[in-house]
Amino acid sequence: MTPRARPARTVLMGTAALFLGLVAAPAMAEDKPKDHADTPAAAYEPSMTTLGQLKVEIPGFKPDDPVMTPEEFQKASTIYFERCAGCHGVLRKGATGKPLTTDITRANGYDYLHSFITYGSPAGMPNWGTSGAMTEEETGMMARYLLLEPPAPPEWGMPEMLASWKVLVKPEDRPKEKMNDIDIDNLMSVTLRDAGQVALIDGGTYEIRAIIDTGYAVHISRISASGRYLFVIGRDGLVNMIDLWMETPASVASIKIGIEARSIETSKFEGWEDKLAIAGAYWPPQYVIMDGDTLEPKKIVSTRGNIYDEQVYHPEPRVASILSSHYKPEFIVNVKETGKIIFVDYTDLKNLKTVEVEAERFLHDGGFDSTKRYFMVAANQRGKIAVVDTKEDKLTALVETGGATPHPGRGANFNHPVFGPVWATSHLGDESVALIGTDPEGHPDQAWKVVDSFYALGGGSLFIKTHPNSTHLYVDATLNPDAEISASVAVFDISKMGGDTETDPEFVTLPIAEWAGIPEGQPRVVQPEFNKEGTEVWFSVWNGKEQESAIVVVDDKTLELKKVIKDPKLITPTGKFNVLNTKDDVY
Repeated sequence: MTPRARPARTVLMGTAALFLGLVAAPAMAEDKPKDHADTPAAAYEPSMTTLGQLKVEIPGFKPDDPVMTPEEFQKASTIYFERCAGCHGVLRKGATGKPLTTDITRANGYDYLHSFITYGSPAGMPNWGTSGAMTEEETGMMARYLLLEPPAPPEWGMPEMLASWKVLVKPEDRPKEKMNDIDIDNLMSVTLRDAGQVALIDGGTYEIRAIIDTGYAVHISRISASGRYLFVIGRDGLVNMIDLWMETPASVASIKIGIEARSIETSKFEGWEDKLAIAGAYWPPQYVIMDGDTLEPKKIVSTRGNIYDEQVYHPEPRVASILSSHYKPEFIVNVKETGKIIFVDYTDLKNLKTVEVEAERFLHDGGFDSTKRYFMVAANQRGKIAVVDTKEDKLTALVETGGATPHPGRGANFNHPVFGPVWATSHLGDESVALIGTDPEGHPDQAWKVVDSFYALGGGSLFIKTHPNSTHLYVDATLNPDAEISASVAVFDISKMGGDTETDPEFVTLPIAEWAGIPEGQPRVVQPEFNKEGTEVWFSVWNGKEQESAIVVVDDKTLELKKVIKDPKLITPTGKFNVLNTKDDVY
């Protein structure tokens, strides 16, 4: 099902400020052929930021190798790891992007590579040269670099993990009861991306209760089953375990589980609460099961293996996301490049049992349906949602969303007035929202199908959100190139959604960044997150590292501004995670 014609939209509270320069317009790239990409999807292709800090050596020269100095090779490797490896792979074997091994690059030659890097491609390759992101010197250097064999980053195994592992406060020395007056269920863990920190903000008083040093660019926050411990993981693979019972919450243990990473989760099945934690790495491609009290590494499992459909070996299948099953003592591990979902039975780590489900490439992020039985994950480059039954450990459906690059975050569950229970995803590559039926018993004709698809504010959406106590569906457009759109969110009234799939539901536009009153930069609004009662929605207004950012709180019932949280310590806020909603998988 494809979206219909764009609806008219209502804008609340004067967008004139946007046009008067309170929010800067995006920088214009120099002219380029129209079929080359500078779309939000291209801008968001994942980087391997911390790998770029590694020192590498030029692999052994062959007589026909292009000349590069060690300094040029190091600089080119840094650029490649930071801008290219996320798509083409650390070893250039191909992932979301095409392979760039030397048998291919040398056949194409320097001129072809230089042009490709400069102008990009319609398939999503950014136009690094014409956009100004790379200089002419750098594009030439990168073309020569791709004609050489790639350097291999180091592995990261048990000796390295044990060397990095720290127990800052032993379990027996931690509080025996809660030592603060914080309403922990209503605490917000906010990523301060470029500061390498998280801010813990009280959802009732809007007070910053703690700023905690973490790894670089924390990707997610997860809560233990008891609600006491907060686990965060940075893109540099550093895990921090934070005790929320302490007088001032602080890290009590840490470990570095790899060189690049994105995901962490804890055991939640009855009888296993708080006993184990698991983290997944981009490099090396592996997941690690740890003690839930101390983060002591117990088991490392590589995800290297064959791609599910082609049955060929892939050297670096990254762990994209991990969830904890509510039906079995299992972790659900999503492996991006091989397209496999792995159910990991954690009851016996010495005799580890796993179920490997062939799903689709390239797995990214997702969440449960409202019953928490079915897990729905985006295979974003294939435009599909894979649905797996966590009670039966098997694939239920592959659903084509009809949009470009689904990017749901955890997605959004709500009861549609006509179609019954649905799960929603927005898209990175276009402005569409897809609703998928999730009730095989009550609404079997709609189950695991796109029952409706309609337009939101614009392409470049990263997150979609609602709450059981809300009648609103919020959709951001964080990576849209238009400054006004990326600074706003679309809000749909769920109660007014009908069964006429020929007419798009109308939405209201909230000018969140304008409400924040930030005069400089191009602040982008990202990730709606509800408080524990589902009465307020929090938005990050994400600006440059040296510029002012903010958190904007909106009253969900009236859609009016309720609070702007500003503080010099709120540096590049991005993801926000309410303790109760995150612990109980409420979204």
